[in-house]
Amino acid sequence: MARKDGRFGLNMKRWCRDHEALVTAALDDRAVTAALLALHREKLAFLQHERLVHLIVTVMVVFVELFTVDLTVLHPDLGLLPPILMLVLAVLLAFYFAHYFFLENTVQRWYALLDALEEAM
Repeated sequence: MARKDGRFGLNMKRWCRDHEALVTAALDDRAVTAALLALHREKLAFLQHERLVHLIVTVMVVFVELFTVDLTVLHPDLGLLPPILMLVLAVLLAFYFAHYFFLENTVQRWYALLDALEEAM
């Protein structure tokens, strides 16, 4: 859980949920302004950047995972370290894939919100 001072970073799910609630409330109330449209575009750009960074990190971890699979299969004489590392990276990848899935779907929803905001202007 992130502290109020932001020491441990931003809670992305809460941040996205709060922004979506703001935008959908404005759309429901027909209270769309140019400032809200600009804010949404700015936050969408931030989220797209976050998604790209997570894609790059995920792909890099996949390459390291494949390397440890190679070590485990082709060099069994190395002992238990490669299989343990392989399992740890597999768990890490599961969390990376879940978070990337969240980011990707959120960006897609926000594209639809952007269209709705532009139509409401």
